[in-house]
Amino acid sequence: MSDIPPEISALPFEEALRRLEEIVGQLETGQVSLEKSIEIYETGNHLRAHCESLLKGAEARIEKITVSANGQPKGTEPLDVD
Repeated sequence: MSDIPPEISALPFEEALRRLEEIVGQLETGQVSLEKSIEIYETGNHLRAHCESLLKGAEARIEKITVSANGQPKGTEPLDVD
């Protein structure tokens, strides 16, 4: 896949997700021409990649609070989501 177009990479997560949901809805109706389906599918693929990238970035920033044996907070460490 080519690079994400700047007009998509500038979108906040919520807007990109909303647009992706619109595209899915259009494709599910089956009322879109083949040429238009291909065009919006490609846009949807860029939106999906952008949303995925934003989520991975947010996940990397999330930390969990660690506590000592007596229950007092002692610091933070990266959240292990696996």
